[in-house]
Amino acid sequence: MDRRFFIKAIPMAGVASTIGSEKGLLHAMATEKSAPDDRRYNLDLMLRICRPVIQQLSEGKLKATMPTEVAPNYAKPVDKVTYLEAFGRTLAGIAPWLELGPDNTMEGSRRIDMLEMTRKAVAMAVDPASPDYMNFTGKFDAQPLVDGAFLAHGLLRAPREVWGKLPAQTQQQVIAALTSLRSIKAFTNNWVLFSAIIEAMLLKFGADWDRKPIDLAVQKIMEWYKGDSMYGDGAHFHYDYYNSFVIQPMLVDVLKVMAEKDEASKANYELALKRMQRYADILERQISPEGTFPVVGRSMPYRNAAFQALAQIALEDKLPPAISPAQVRGALTAVNKRIFEAAGTFDKKGWLQIGFCGHQPEIADVYTSTGSLYLCSTGFLALGLPASHPFWSAPAQPWTSKKVYSGAAVQKDHAIDY
Repeated sequence: MDRRFFIKAIPMAGVASTIGSEKGLLHAMATEKSAPDDRRYNLDLMLRICRPVIQQLSEGKLKATMPTEVAPNYAKPVDKVTYLEAFGRTLAGIAPWLELGPDNTMEGSRRIDMLEMTRKAVAMAVDPASPDYMNFTGKFDAQPLVDGAFLAHGLLRAPREVWGKLPAQTQQQVIAALTSLRSIKAFTNNWVLFSAIIEAMLLKFGADWDRKPIDLAVQKIMEWYKGDSMYGDGAHFHYDYYNSFVIQPMLVDVLKVMAEKDEASKANYELALKRMQRYADILERQISPEGTFPVVGRSMPYRNAAFQALAQIALEDKLPPAISPAQVRGALTAVNKRIFEAAGTFDKKGWLQIGFCGHQPEIADVYTSTGSLYLCSTGFLALGLPASHPFWSAPAQPWTSKKVYSGAAVQKDHAIDY
């Protein structure tokens, strides 16, 4: 990949221990690094992650070049599922940045390049004549439903620049591929949202769609609400990050499409959005002053995808009033530095390796392969905000735990009652 624009991370200075007031801490954080450096760092990192998948697929070489590392005791036919995993998940994360479209900046020129490759990559994935044609059936395993859903979610996040500029034939091949996934029955857990987001995408873009999977998913997820923003993954609560990996981002976007198309009232959308705002608040508070967070539950090789819900709330410009965009930027940047700068995160050819902070195959679940790892791209959704947005342009600010552990004033936390 082209490394000309990759910027080495700027080490965080230990200012918190020497600053006794919130004012002093804010000044120190603001002068420690400039806001543009955060955007450049995150963009370079996202492209370092995403470019190998998109470029190789655009050239019809993904199956020939992508590693197929698997977790211990892996239990799936890797060659039938991992490539759609890689592409669907990559698109789900990079799509908002692509949707910004071309402009006359250096970043804009990079976006033009990635947009051209992404459109070609979509075509390669769904063209039966392509060497990288992907498996959109349940013949070998149910996993394609999952990653067809991430592909659909990515297209929803870039309706103008990706979907809208695909050739008509490619659009029809996408629709055919996703429609074929209806043969796979979703499990009674977060999987109900995979069927729902596919149908929402078909509705959004004017294709034939089926209401039943959407109604079922909304009914079940609402039934599984446990309080204070958290949904169960099925009838039971699981202490993991699936509320962020899947549940809240997909639920909110399904309900948003339904409301926009006048297929449902806005009430459920507004309720789900309020809950995700609270969940975003909780996620922000879990990021330590050092940029670490609890490693708990399954699927931790998805790395910073644990913060997809927070990044999506930032992207929608709907952060809770007590959280500034700049402090979320600082927190997420600190997380990315702690995770992705660990030795072993990437192999010698630039592909992600299984792990959380480096190469740690033992932390993986039995369904994890190389393609699975690319859900981490969803931790970069806020790059879909323009560089001029306060999220990226405002002076650096400390996030909640950094304030607390410096002795600065911070608002008390409380649960929500809806």
